[in-house]
Amino acid sequence: MTTTTAAPVRTRGGAERLPSAWTIGLRRGALEIRQFFRQREQVVFTFSFPVVFLFLFASIFHDDVKGSGVTASQLYVPAMMASGIMSTSFQSLGISIAIERDEKVLRRLRGTPMPPAAYFLGKIWLVLCTGILETAILLAVGTTFYDVPLPTSATRWLDFAWIFVLGLTACALLGIAISSVPKSAKSASSVVVLPFLVLQFISGVYISINTIPGWMLDIGALFPLKWLCQGLRGVFLPDSAKVLEQAGAWEFGRIALVLAAWCAGGLVLCLLTFRWKNRRDG
Repeated sequence: MTTTTAAPVRTRGGAERLPSAWTIGLRRGALEIRQFFRQREQVVFTFSFPVVFLFLFASIFHDDVKGSGVTASQLYVPAMMASGIMSTSFQSLGISIAIERDEKVLRRLRGTPMPPAAYFLGKIWLVLCTGILETAILLAVGTTFYDVPLPTSATRWLDFAWIFVLGLTACALLGIAISSVPKSAKSASSVVVLPFLVLQFISGVYISINTIPGWMLDIGALFPLKWLCQGLRGVFLPDSAKVLEQAGAWEFGRIALVLAAWCAGGLVLCLLTFRWKNRRDG
């Protein structure tokens, strides 16, 4: 793991001071992005996994959904976009930070003059970059192969922007928080992937929302993925598809409220649980 170094800034009085956390965070973000794209296997898996699943499910379930005005294939596009956003944030950060902690990378960084905020800013830039690319790829596939219409109004694009930002932020903060749960790097994948997999099934990613039992939907509604899926369906699907939702409406107001609440709650969880070293290190 390469450590970010920043040349001191000389003030008018001749004294030297370190660059701001924002400046160092930008440099760490560039470093994180370069390191990510140097790992070709990880890049291919990250961006191809949701696309492959989209092709599989859309090929198996492609009939018209009765009374909705959309096909099952079109339903999967926004769902996989939401899953991709959570994958590049929650899953990616949860596993990578746990590995860095186990390999004592975090402990070494904590011993440098680098502000702690710069480390998290670097991760956020990485998540933002990969999240945008993942979403763009899935949107291109959806519009090209499954006739998912692009929004024609500025309001819908604005809805897409805040849903993406709030959803990505909430999932990223939850990823940082859950990274403290695994006891070692070896267990990180199991601890993080299992809840993510369960959430995909009860949040309307792999199974149409109108066929999931109500009690499962109620559990899924406690977490951001369900609302991220619903919000993206509201952006990219016609209003006739509202009938498939549990409430029979897109509920953009409630989506904003829940995702914002998870952003605040995720931040609190991070502050309460994040550790720079493993439990066994004291």
